[in-house]
Amino acid sequence: MEYNDQMKNRVKRIEGQLRGILKMMEENKDCKEVITQLSATRSAIDRTIGVIVSSNLVECVQKANEQGEKSMEEMVKEAVNLLVKSR
Repeated sequence: MEYNDQMKNRVKRIEGQLRGILKMMEENKDCKEVITQLSATRSAIDRTIGVIVSSNLVECVQKANEQGEKSMEEMVKEAVNLLVKSR
């Protein structure tokens, strides 16, 4: 699978969020602020997983149609399993 710039930028933003959280911890910021940022980062990771899985599903469906491989139902099941495992 090819990861486009949008996906990579999402991960870079998450990396920046994590560095910010670490800095907040080093500065002994309030627990609520740190938890809020951790929750925001977790949400960003979940959204990124969704984008990657959906992009991969589209790519696999197109490839399978061309090559007559797995059924679309099998591929959708695999994609759902990936999402479930990520939780």
